Amino acid sequence: MTQKTLLITGFDPFGGETVNPSREAIKLLPDTVGGYRLHKLEIPVEFGRGAEIAIGAAEELSPDAILCVGLAGGRQAMTPEVLAVNIRDAGSPDNAGYKPSFEPVVPGGREAYFTTLPAREMTAAISAAGLPASLSFSAGVYVCNDLLYSLLHRFAGTEVRVGFIHVPFIPEQGKKGKPSMPLNDIAKGLAAAIEAL
Repeated sequence: MTQKTLLITGFDPFGGETVNPSREAIKLLPDTVGGYRLHKLEIPVEFGRGAEIAIGAAEELSPDAILCVGLAGGRQAMTPEVLAVNIRDAGSPDNAGYKPSFEPVVPGGREAYFTTLPAREMTAAISAAGLPASLSFSAGVYVCNDLLYSLLHRFAGTEVRVGFIHVPFIPEQGKKGKPSMPLNDIAKGLAAAIEAL
C-alpha cells in the first residue's frame, strides 16, 4: 500500500501566551500515523500570511490531506470543524497587529465551504480514544477560520482534502476556571483523528 502524505499545521503562540497547544501537540506526533507520513508545519497567527505559508507548503508537497490544528481556549473538548466562512473579524489584533472588521477572507469568494475531511468520523475516533470530542459548526472568524477557508478555497475541486481541529488550553497555561486537556491527550486525540481519515 502506498503511503499517503498529510500536511499538519499548528500555530505559534498569540495573545500574550508563551505556548500554543496546537504547535506543541503536533510536535509530539510520530512521523507516521495511520498510513500517513506527516509533514509538520508551524504557521504564524496572522491573517493571510498563515494561509499563504500553508498553501505554499501544500503546493510544494502535494499532500493527500491537510489537517490544521488551532487553539480554542474555553472549549473543553477537541472539536473537528465542519465549515469555514468568508469573514475576517477580530476582537483582538493578530500577531502582526492587524485587526480586521467584517472583511472577506477572499473578496468575491463563496460564503462558506464545508470541510472535505470526515469530521464526524474524526470526532468519533477521538471519543473512542477516551477523550472529550464534539463536532463544531463554527471555526470562528479569527485566524483559524481564515486558514481553513483559504485552504478549502484554494483546493476546492481538487483531490486534496482539508480539515481543521480546535483543541483546548493545556494545564500549563494556568487558565483558572477554564477547561484544559493534557498535551499528551491532545496528541493522542490528533493521532486518533488522523487514523480516521
